[in-house]
Amino acid sequence: MNDRAPAPGGLALIEALVNTLNIETGLDCLDTPDARGRFALTPPDLPAARDLREALRAACLAHAGHGTSTDLDALLADAPLRVAIAPDGSATVRAAGPPTLLARVAEAIAAATADGTWTRLKACEAADCHWAYYDRSPACRSRWCSMSVCGARTKMRTYRARHTP
Repeated sequence: MNDRAPAPGGLALIEALVNTLNIETGLDCLDTPDARGRFALTPPDLPAARDLREALRAACLAHAGHGTSTDLDALLADAPLRVAIAPDGSATVRAAGPPTLLARVAEAIAAATADGTWTRLKACEAADCHWAYYDRSPACRSRWCSMSVCGARTKMRTYRARHTP
């Protein structure tokens, strides 16, 4: 759906996870062994991964100005993180313990928050899409994952609504 370049850094993981569900078709890639392998998930991990995915989607929608996000905060409360100090004295937040999906997502959010890119990860405002994308626009005001698909559909609906007798 998305014709944009992938999100930078750890946000690419979050973008990929959110985009494992195609809302329009109902296809959930987490049902495939390849996708589960990509995220190091086993079948018992799937309910928690799906909850995390939808909480991330809600956060991306909130970044785009559509609703609020509270579930993600509760999910990340259990993420094992630690502050790592480099020899030069710089600090980064790192996953503590095994690199679970939750820990990797929390680490990516911490890094993206530190560099100011977290709120640029958004979800398409089209109700039949909600695909995650990274907003590279200078004003950070993109609304759709793809101007040629979702943007065009929305503009055509608006045009038809105004010009239908």
